[in-house]
Amino acid sequence: MNRTLSWEITENMIDEQTAGSGRSIRHAGGGLTVEQFLRSQGCSHHVLTHLKRTECGILQNGEWAYTNQYLRCGDLLQIRLIEETSSPNIVPVPMELDIVYEDEDLMVVNKASDTPIHPSVNNYENTLANGIMYHFASKDIPFVFRCINRLDRDTSGLLIIAKHMLSGAILSEMSASRLIHREYLAITEGFLPPTGTINAPIARAEDSAIMRCVDPERGETAITHYRCLKHIDSTSPLSLASVCLETGRTHQIRVHMKHIGHPLIGDFLYHPTSMQLITRQALHSHSLSFSHPVTGEALAFTCDMPEDMRRVVQIG
Repeated sequence: MNRTLSWEITENMIDEQTAGSGRSIRHAGGGLTVEQFLRSQGCSHHVLTHLKRTECGILQNGEWAYTNQYLRCGDLLQIRLIEETSSPNIVPVPMELDIVYEDEDLMVVNKASDTPIHPSVNNYENTLANGIMYHFASKDIPFVFRCINRLDRDTSGLLIIAKHMLSGAILSEMSASRLIHREYLAITEGFLPPTGTINAPIARAEDSAIMRCVDPERGETAITHYRCLKHIDSTSPLSLASVCLETGRTHQIRVHMKHIGHPLIGDFLYHPTSMQLITRQALHSHSLSFSHPVTGEALAFTCDMPEDMRRVVQIG
């Protein structure tokens, strides 16, 4: 995967970075170093190291540049992100992909249920990573798989895939800083109140390598907000809810909804007696909104519930 990015340096860019640093970072003759500017654009240490080791990885007015050189108003700065090898140990496998959005920097994919994101022991080929690798291998494009937000194997919905190391670094930082807004649709046992917030620390269950639990002593902070969209009159009371995460702990929605007495139906780990209406946890990553990692453009995506969840909702 190759990506070239260009900036025409303006006086405002230099002034903004000088002001943002909290100190004077101008050279005596005016200007900003290449490294200072690239760091302000989200280049991590790893990305900068890659650029330094790439022939003509950094160009200033068409000439190969060092990161300690100074920029002047009117300069043209370019970087070349070149990855010539693909992710090792991820076998390209033909797979039907639902690509919601794609540009030079990222993809948004609607993941089907019963699809793990990454290969694991005894599951090397039936993952989203395998399908993404085939998508690029079929175009003869080297690709390193970088998935930004996690979904459990049986949770369907929207995922962000970074297409190069810079977008990966920026999106990962945005995710850690909670700048990627995620909304899920969930079907829970019982009639939920109109709205609620669950603030309960989550830890790994002591007797399981997979399960999590609410644990005030060992747990990490976990906050979930929910809004009831519909009560469903089935053989037992159910609710359709919109759920938003303030934190991103493993199994957070599943554990929190069980904690308040409204577990997700179809959840074989946390509510195994509720498999009659749906055979996987009724959880769907419905919407994502975030700023584009390179252009800063506001992006927002939604995808409808899959058929298995729609059937349950239509009961009521």
